[in-house]
Amino acid sequence: MNDSEFRLSFEFFPPKTDEGKEKLIHVRNTFGEFSPEFYSMTYGAGGSTRTNTKDLVKKFQQEGFASAPHLSFGGDGEEEIKALIAEYKAAGINRIVALRGDIPSGMGSASQMVYANQLVAFIREHFGDHFHLEVAAYPEIHPESTNYNTDVQYLKGKFDAGANSAITQYFFNLDAYFFFVDQCQKAGIHQPIYPGIMPIINIKNLIRFSKACGAEIPRWLRKAVEAYGDDQESMKAFASDMVTELCEGLIESGAPGLHFYTMNQVEPVKTIIDNLKLADKKAG
Repeated sequence: MNDSEFRLSFEFFPPKTDEGKEKLIHVRNTFGEFSPEFYSMTYGAGGSTRTNTKDLVKKFQQEGFASAPHLSFGGDGEEEIKALIAEYKAAGINRIVALRGDIPSGMGSASQMVYANQLVAFIREHFGDHFHLEVAAYPEIHPESTNYNTDVQYLKGKFDAGANSAITQYFFNLDAYFFFVDQCQKAGIHQPIYPGIMPIINIKNLIRFSKACGAEIPRWLRKAVEAYGDDQESMKAFASDMVTELCEGLIESGAPGLHFYTMNQVEPVKTIIDNLKLADKKAG
């Protein structure tokens, strides 16, 4: 499958317990029914989950599920990162999600490379074109960015360094994504930018996380969800329908695919995909 076709992918985080890992295998197998292009596995602040990420990605790959580790320099030196990437290559992995990640506390203004464009350039320098490199994009602008145009130019720097495609931070405003894509194209970015989709599982957690990552939850959406109170079943049904409509708008308007932030849960992602009839779209 190439990037001109509709692409489906899923993001997981590495569980810390054996029970969590067993559950994740079930979740992975369930989503496997939808023939995703790949699964991605997150990487904690400063590479704090590096071992779990590496072990799970290699396990997935060995079991026939294309996998992409998230990667950042974090607190690691260049030789450590180079060795890790070489291990991924030897395991048959050919895709990496290259990120700045969270700067480890205590680094301050250290001269060590931390930015995603530097990591992309580093991978290209040492591994050529072996890896398809995904990078992050922010339709509602990175929380540390000074202005919109600067943020678009920073994304362009990642592509200029050798990135192949981008996955966005989640959003709930359809116009935010397409305006961002339009501005990127005007800036000379023509690589695909895949929308990241966040299902609404726990609104309080989502609000807290969104403040930190710069994603906006529209006031109407927050109030609509909160109005259900303790009626969790009705809230989940409403939230699934709302995210389904968001995805329908993206697909109808030409988005190249969808990347789901699953939170290691089958639902409500499966419901959304079933609503969209994505299995039929992939088959066609």
